[in-house]
Amino acid sequence: MPKKAKPAGTGQEEGPGPCKQPKAEAAGGPFTLNFDSPSGFFESLISPIQTETFFKEFWEQKPLLIQREDPALAAYYQSLFRLSDLKSLCGRGMYYGRDVNVCRCVHGKKKVLNKDGKVHFLQLRKDFDQKRATIQFHQPQRFKDELWRIQEKLECYFGSLVGSNVYITPAGSQGLPPHYDDVEVFILQLEGQKHWRLYHPTVPLAREYSVEAEDRLGRPAHEFTLKAGDLLYFPRGTIHQADTPPGLAHSTHLTISTYQSSSWGDFLLDTISGLVFDATKEDVAFRAGIPPQLLLVETTADARRRLSGFLRTLADRLEGTNQLLSSDMKKDFVMNRLPPFHVGDGAALSTPGGQLPRLDSIVRLRYKDHIVLTVMPDQGGSDETQEKMVYIYHSLQNRRETHMMGSEETEAHGLRFPLSHVDALKQIWSSSAISVKDLKLATDEEKESLALSLWTECLLQVV
Repeated sequence: MPKKAKPAGTGQEEGPGPCKQPKAEAAGGPFTLNFDSPSGFFESLISPIQTETFFKEFWEQKPLLIQREDPALAAYYQSLFRLSDLKSLCGRGMYYGRDVNVCRCVHGKKKVLNKDGKVHFLQLRKDFDQKRATIQFHQPQRFKDELWRIQEKLECYFGSLVGSNVYITPAGSQGLPPHYDDVEVFILQLEGQKHWRLYHPTVPLAREYSVEAEDRLGRPAHEFTLKAGDLLYFPRGTIHQADTPPGLAHSTHLTISTYQSSSWGDFLLDTISGLVFDATKEDVAFRAGIPPQLLLVETTADARRRLSGFLRTLADRLEGTNQLLSSDMKKDFVMNRLPPFHVGDGAALSTPGGQLPRLDSIVRLRYKDHIVLTVMPDQGGSDETQEKMVYIYHSLQNRRETHMMGSEETEAHGLRFPLSHVDALKQIWSSSAISVKDLKLATDEEKESLALSLWTECLLQVV
């Protein structure tokens, strides 16, 4: 069957009916996800919509509904997570709150039905069958390999953390009240059917989660039912609620979320500290003291003028630099993201392989999508002696079991080099392959040492 796609409206629909946009027809043939590259994967995920069309017309703007009458795709989606998977997962030691929530929407409010401690499958199934409760399973990519594979590709594509939750809801029931989220959302319908109602945002591109009162919603802007194999996207801030229609089997859907705290405002906060750091070292005006008692009184007009002038100076400096100091965003992303997908024990991620690099070796970067290079003040120096260093952070040793779990401790993995190595590192980054002897470093010893350090960290291989 041909795959069908339709935008979830132009932003002008106010009625409760499904959107009436023309359906885009794709070329025939069985559906497959393309795992060859991050961009190829995303393109296949939203097929038949083109990636350029998606970002131009839908991303951060309006919902997109993709309905596909494809048995092969439906079967693949169903394999990602089933109600029946809960029995074996509970046997691995799941806990209420951390791994599983049990809830119902009652009179527009969320009622949590969690027990204490460990989750037992029979009790979980009893609440599901008798109390018509929704089972919410947190971050299933920790346990389901194919979801790890999918979300790892999406993190490479977006350059942002990608989390997920599974919602399993019995017929004639609703798990969550109307609400909006602070993340971009992709819904994959895995089992059964789910009836969705979407409403125009009250806070476009919201930065926090919020429940909306039923009596303030008005009529849905979009209303439709997802079936297995369908995909729905909507921007953060979109108010939504979903229920399983009565008289049908249970519904299982996967919510994939991304772009939390990834706005221009977040990036500005992340980079401005580096700009101030540089300006303060180089411009005596930034090192001059503030007036006496400024912290004890309301900020004066003169102080505001001085701050405005400093901000203009920073803007001029920003225009004239090609290298931004990153404070936290790059590091936090790499520290908390999924490791590269692999089958087996992952020895290749922790044990250097192949030939040792020498001066005459041709080398290339490994796992480029899992590495960031950033210039930061030396993390080990004092405030008075801080110098810029080049940091290389990677996710090869990250633990899949703690992905997106918040309170779990994480650590940074990577290397640190003097700023004089930045050009040589950029050569490696931008080349498909390069000779060690051609690296822009002063001595052959430095060239070999750099290559050996990257090879030891499993980031470089000899071609």
